[in-house]
Amino acid sequence: MTVETGQKAPQFELTASNGEKVKLSDYRGKNVVLYFYPKDMTPGCTTEACDFRDQHENFDKLDAVILGVSPDPVEKHEKFVEKHGLPFLLLVDEDHKTAEEYGVWKLKKNFGKEYMGIERSTFIIDKKGNLAKEWRKVRVKGHVEEALKYIEENLS
Repeated sequence: MTVETGQKAPQFELTASNGEKVKLSDYRGKNVVLYFYPKDMTPGCTTEACDFRDQHENFDKLDAVILGVSPDPVEKHEKFVEKHGLPFLLLVDEDHKTAEEYGVWKLKKNFGKEYMGIERSTFIIDKKGNLAKEWRKVRVKGHVEEALKYIEENLS
């Protein structure tokens, strides 16, 4: 399954890095930046998370919540949040069900080896719960600023 802009975003309930259950519907009335990333503590994922951290206040001013999603367990998320001072929640998608619903669980290749994993992607969900914008196969450099600019120009 894959989502389309303008449609309702797929609902989910996942455990967060603070140990609590989080549902997308908890954030109705706010813009949501839902970003999927492959793995905690890796260079690209760390850069992306720190870029979101550094722009967190600017997203907050636009009534936007940042949620990161990866297949890593809570314990790994906790360490990642603590090490980098992340002011937003990371969600656990160990069975990759949510990643599949958003169409980001893909066959990947690295050094000739094929495996299933998350394709770095970001989804902007508007205050009504509709998918407003998506970026797939995200390149980290400049991406967070692009997402912020989209919300400023289209959803604030």
